[in-house]
Amino acid sequence: MEFLAEYFGSLNPANFLAALPGNIAQGIIWGLMGLGVFITYKLLNFADLSVDGSFATGGAVTAVMLINGCSVWVALIVAILAGIAAGLITGLLHTLLGIPDILAGILTQIALYSINLNIMGRSNLPISYRNYALVISASDINLSIIIALGIAAIVIAAMYWYFGTEQGSTIRSTGSNPAMSKAQGININVAKVIALALSNGLVALAGSLFAQYQGFADINMGRGAIVIGLAAVIIGEVLGEAIFRKRMNFVVKMLFVIVGGILYYIAMGIVLWLKMPTDDTKLFTAIIVAIFLAVPYLQKKSKTSFKKVAKMNLKANKANGGSDNA
Repeated sequence: MEFLAEYFGSLNPANFLAALPGNIAQGIIWGLMGLGVFITYKLLNFADLSVDGSFATGGAVTAVMLINGCSVWVALIVAILAGIAAGLITGLLHTLLGIPDILAGILTQIALYSINLNIMGRSNLPISYRNYALVISASDINLSIIIALGIAAIVIAAMYWYFGTEQGSTIRSTGSNPAMSKAQGININVAKVIALALSNGLVALAGSLFAQYQGFADINMGRGAIVIGLAAVIIGEVLGEAIFRKRMNFVVKMLFVIVGGILYYIAMGIVLWLKMPTDDTKLFTAIIVAIFLAVPYLQKKSKTSFKKVAKMNLKANKANGGSDNA
């Protein structure tokens, strides 16, 4: 008891509050990455693991272009295009060569590790705000939050418009029922390639912003990105359904992906504030994602059990009533 009292007494809430704006800023960036995962995981029903590589590609391309004197906005655009190219590779491996979705993503991810090393020329490239004009930077967290929210709003508005078009609807249809979509004359292979390209383009955008925020691009910055992206999607979905029940529309779902990213990073901030070992960060990430992945299943199971008990009680009441009448 004395140890616990001493441990909790050493925790200063002010330290957590001081780190909170940074957690929010990073959460929004990873929420943008989560929107890319949302396209493949939720809309296309495609397990795309190439995002670990394309996230780092976005940061690598941005760093190299900034170092070579390019505008940060040009670097952002080229980073997005590089991510789109990575998504196209995954899509073509899957559709043209018949490689299963998970393996196609893994192959692209492995290839991107070497490609990213070749782009940067080494494993780490610094891009300090002191030397370059950056869109977002940890040096001014409040401004970074505002800019990140603005970019998120633009991305959500663009996604809402696009997935309401005929081409966007074919992607959603392909993910919902590929066989029926194909019977309706939709080229599901083209739809998959386009969705993967858009997804990885968004992921690369997030990678570019994250490299700017932290002040460097690193070859390992995308390691485990798919798990964090899934965390943003799942946390947002669970929270959104808890608040809106079954009335979540497409915009609300995307908004809650951003919220999920923020909540994930706040949770990680709490873990660090509690002075947990930093080497176990990935372990805590896996635990958080596992918990939120299990919530919908456990909720459904509890509802099913409740209905079964209710039916059994109803049958028992009818039986008792029948015997009393007899």
